[in-house]
Amino acid sequence: MKAIWNGAVIAQSDDTVMVEGNHYFPASSLNREFVHFSNHKSSCAWKGQASYYSLMVNGEMNPDAVWYYPDPKPEADQVRDRVAFWKGVKITD
Repeated sequence: MKAIWNGAVIAQSDDTVMVEGNHYFPASSLNREFVHFSNHKSSCAWKGQASYYSLMVNGEMNPDAVWYYPDPKPEADQVRDRVAFWKGVKITD
């Protein structure tokens, strides 16, 4: 699977976990060249608190397009050390 935005491969892995219709990629598969810190947080009742990264590709910013759970609740442990995408990031196989 590949996560692509603005013509760049943001992450690529054969090991994704599908949760609620989203592919969670291993955090180690992220192309860190495109990843930037974000202060944004959100909360999920069963997964816990999510943190975010923004993407910068070819001079364009996609704020908070990557999310992850640094300390997921026990019932969501399958997303630990994984990232998922939205905001126009295309997931292809």
